[in-house]
Amino acid sequence: MSYIQNTDRDRQEMLDAIGVSSIDELLAPVAPELRVDGSLDLPSGMSEAEISSHFRTMAARNNPASAEASFLGGGIYDRFIPATVRYVLSRSEFYTSYTPYQAEVSQGTLQSIYEYQTMIARLTAMDAANASMYDGATSLAEAMLMACTIKRVDRILVPGAMSGRVRRVLESYASGHSISIENIPWNSEGMLDLEKMSEMLAEKTAAVILAQPNYFGMIEDAEKISAMVHEKGALLVALVDPVSLALITPPGEYDADIVVGEGQSLGIAQNFGGPLLGFMATKKKYIRKCPGRLISATKDIDGKRGYVMTLQTREQHIRREKATSNICTNEGLCALSAAVYLSTLGEEGFRGVAEQSAAGSHTLYNMLREIDGVELPFGENFFQEFVVRVPGRLKEFMKAAREQGILAGIDLSENYPGLGGDAILVAVTERRTRAELEKYCSVVAGKGGK
Repeated sequence: MSYIQNTDRDRQEMLDAIGVSSIDELLAPVAPELRVDGSLDLPSGMSEAEISSHFRTMAARNNPASAEASFLGGGIYDRFIPATVRYVLSRSEFYTSYTPYQAEVSQGTLQSIYEYQTMIARLTAMDAANASMYDGATSLAEAMLMACTIKRVDRILVPGAMSGRVRRVLESYASGHSISIENIPWNSEGMLDLEKMSEMLAEKTAAVILAQPNYFGMIEDAEKISAMVHEKGALLVALVDPVSLALITPPGEYDADIVVGEGQSLGIAQNFGGPLLGFMATKKKYIRKCPGRLISATKDIDGKRGYVMTLQTREQHIRREKATSNICTNEGLCALSAAVYLSTLGEEGFRGVAEQSAAGSHTLYNMLREIDGVELPFGENFFQEFVVRVPGRLKEFMKAAREQGILAGIDLSENYPGLGGDAILVAVTERRTRAELEKYCSVVAGKGGK
């Protein structure tokens, strides 16, 4: 626990500097009904040793997802993080730094962000990537605003198979800009209904958001969708899983205009859902419309390589009406996590993570297919997660799985009634073992994990 060194004398000096005689006088502007009269009803004080022991006992009651056989996905995944990531992040020159406004004293921070941008651009096969996006959901929302600015149209088409959390963020952003968001339904294969999408594109549209893979884990026909979208004069915004890009076609190769995604899989722990890392990449011609910040390489007067912040079209740098975004907080430490993770694994190692995830998920899929009472509605065209239905006994199954130390998946029944109820989204990462897959199937089959 932290040690707070303020003494009674220190507190009195602060009160004197403020110009009040006591804490009560300091709090006088707060309405009396909002203040506690007398002492708080708290238990007797403990010594430092006692309180430390007490908190350890309480903490031991926690059951983190990382200690379970986690089949949760939907954007946040249980992945192995190399020790090098924690080591580099723990260095004080990184974890104490903030926005590198003074380039001459921030070359280390600037270079780390530059390397991150380079890796994201290479991974997505796009011209350039930026930094300081908060998470995948807000990155997508910023891409929506960016597309509407470029096309001067306030209408966006999004997939019906999209995370409810991401959709709510989109709607929140859109409400302040009077942007219309319309859902493209999914077909019997769990993918975009292209016939319906074609009909919807008849009306002027700023952009179509392509989730690749989509929220149900399915891999869309990206090249066909891209051609349809561009034929109608709209932009294609690709929402991608970065790990999947080691195996499936990167968005730059199917002519995506803007690419965004959640970077948590790139060396960031689950952490109760945060902090997260949004990434964004785009075509060169749209760079000046990007939010966040862009780090560029240049040369100083002596011809030495250096790094600077450039194209800072944020409201703290230019007139508010000309700003692309009000994103200000530097996500440098999370971006550094991704850069260290990717450089540690290298191309071969990163591809291995994707291959193990894909192989494990397809193995589990084939094992579940042999169990009576289990339905797999969308086929095998998925990357690392898929939809499973357990008609009539989903809640019973998930409870039994939890008792066996298994987080069985994300319940889709409430948010996606079109799936027919009793449906879950199951993800398999490189951390899941064959024994865990077999145990999962045993619980599904009602054998208690044996």
